[in-house]
Amino acid sequence: MTQSNVAYQIMWNRLISVVEEQAQALVRTAFSTSVREAGDLSAGVYDREGQMLAQAVTGTPGHVNAMADAVAHFIRRIGRESMFEGDVYITNDPWEGTGHLHDITMVTPSFHKGMLVGFFACTAHIVDIGGRGFGADAQSVYEEGLYIPIMKFAEKGVVDETLTRIIRGNVREPDQLIGDIYALATCNEIGHRRLMDMMDEFGLADLDGIAAFILENSRRATLEAINALPRVTADGSMTMDGFDTPITLKVTVRVEEDRIVTDFTGTSGVDKKGINCPMVYTKAYACYALKVAIAPEIPNNAASLAPFEVTAPEGTIVNALHPAPVALRHIVGHFVPDAVFDAFDKIVPGLVPAEGAGCLCNFQVSLRPRTDAPAPADARRSEVLTFNSGGSGARPDLDGMNATAFPSGVMTMPIEATEHAGPVIIWRKELRPDSGGAGKTRGGLGQYMEVGARGGHEFDIQAMFDRGQHPARGRRGGADGARTTIAQDDGTPMRGKGKQFVPHGRRVQMAFPGGAGYGDPAERSRDAIMRDLARGYISADAAARDYGLSSEDIAEVEAAVRRGDVI
Repeated sequence: MTQSNVAYQIMWNRLISVVEEQAQALVRTAFSTSVREAGDLSAGVYDREGQMLAQAVTGTPGHVNAMADAVAHFIRRIGRESMFEGDVYITNDPWEGTGHLHDITMVTPSFHKGMLVGFFACTAHIVDIGGRGFGADAQSVYEEGLYIPIMKFAEKGVVDETLTRIIRGNVREPDQLIGDIYALATCNEIGHRRLMDMMDEFGLADLDGIAAFILENSRRATLEAINALPRVTADGSMTMDGFDTPITLKVTVRVEEDRIVTDFTGTSGVDKKGINCPMVYTKAYACYALKVAIAPEIPNNAASLAPFEVTAPEGTIVNALHPAPVALRHIVGHFVPDAVFDAFDKIVPGLVPAEGAGCLCNFQVSLRPRTDAPAPADARRSEVLTFNSGGSGARPDLDGMNATAFPSGVMTMPIEATEHAGPVIIWRKELRPDSGGAGKTRGGLGQYMEVGARGGHEFDIQAMFDRGQHPARGRRGGADGARTTIAQDDGTPMRGKGKQFVPHGRRVQMAFPGGAGYGDPAERSRDAIMRDLARGYISADAAARDYGLSSEDIAEVEAAVRRGDVI
């Protein structure tokens, strides 16, 4: 049956809704708070060649864009001749999955009337995979947890119980992890059912026609956006804290006919600690940076990503090879867009934002009964991972977003969900005034957090922060954002990365970084400055120092706030 372009467009939209339902099913059924509350996941549908046709709106660029390449690895490893209805495949391979062992990727072949027509895939970040735990302390991937090669989780509907017993025996939260694996398998099955409904409704025997329509239209639209750019080359760079020593990302962006080449030659080498980034994850965020800059309206799929070519020398921190430790690959990966934007701003001025907090401000708390004195009978061990964000960078025409993850896009986890996951207490969580860099448009605010444990517990905290020594840089005259700080409540300083012991009764106080400003602060409107002051985003001192607001204007705002007037 020949389909019209209108019918194909309807089917394309339908596929996007199918994978979004797939993702939402994972959110509703996952055990890990990182999936259920933060949305650290991805979902997608692929043709029988392993080319991604559609991705869910819910999810992160690092997962989705990395997972775009993963299905081809599954096809190669499993072999088409060994694929059957009812199969489910699994891996957490950092180099053939999404960059570290803490991501489980599952792929399900989709059969229609006995014929393989495509695949569904999904990824979720899981709280624990054994080893040293989620953190940067390992010196090789072997220390970072249990490795699951590409293999069958289920064959013809029968789960491999030997595999599940091995997994259970090697992780700290076995029920949670096995629950997440079943949630991943189930959400793929939901996607498959909806695809079968669509194929029956439209009388499709296979996905070849709709796949060709999606990929050709996406490719043409992306190439039009690229070919509208000037054919020039520009360099960019940025420095981040690293673990013990700073790391420099260097990038060259070259606009050519029908493609943009991004090359990371000159970037720092592999680190001894687990902040290295496999190429698949670097590619995911480099592609994302350019795509949101020039073609944000084109849905993500294999064809819309293909013209963005990314290269990096092997052995650099953005192309770390096995067995490099990679648990916190997101710390480096989340800075890739800012480095790419530094170059792209020289190609198309006035388009990309100022630098933001970059990497997520995550930490994991490993709680246990106190050891300095007898612990109460109800004290218990628990692993609690929480996702948090600093401020995003100011945009050319809009302020940066407060405490909002960019580029990852994951959500900040609610206090209630975090405290429900274990005996942890979040004593403080609020926006951090004056942390957004001044500018014509202001950087987004970071936030304050203070964390401790319920009585009878001590804990280790795995810090996963950056921007402690290298704050977000302003663009085109904008000011830098505020730096990250971390210390115990008695003033004991703490490191920005690594596992650190916190004794019974102590708390950890953190201030997360702000985004940088864009443009000359002298050009910011008086109304915007007064509104920021009224909302508490900036202090009276900052209003006067950074923006030149008069004492009369400051007094006017303070009086309005006391009266309860809205500014």
